[in-house]
Amino acid sequence: MFLILTAILTDRIFYRGHTELLEGLTDVEREVYELILRAGDLMAKDVPSKLAGAVPRLVKKGLVEVYKRPASSASRKKQKFLRAKGQE
Repeated sequence: MFLILTAILTDRIFYRGHTELLEGLTDVEREVYELILRAGDLMAKDVPSKLAGAVPRLVKKGLVEVYKRPASSASRKKQKFLRAKGQE
């Protein structure tokens, strides 16, 4: 179940009390945040390079967390993944 409600008329994203933070996002930050929300867990290298600069700003604002885990059960190497805070 997604924790997003999109209001078509106001074009704002409401996400568990983060409404004040989301209103202050740039267009690029909002696009990256929506990409991460749609994907659930997103491998950091899958973020388009032109949008990747927004990831540290989203982490700093507390909207996104970075964690490491194996990309597959067969590999031991851990990859960085992105997840919207509050999603599990």
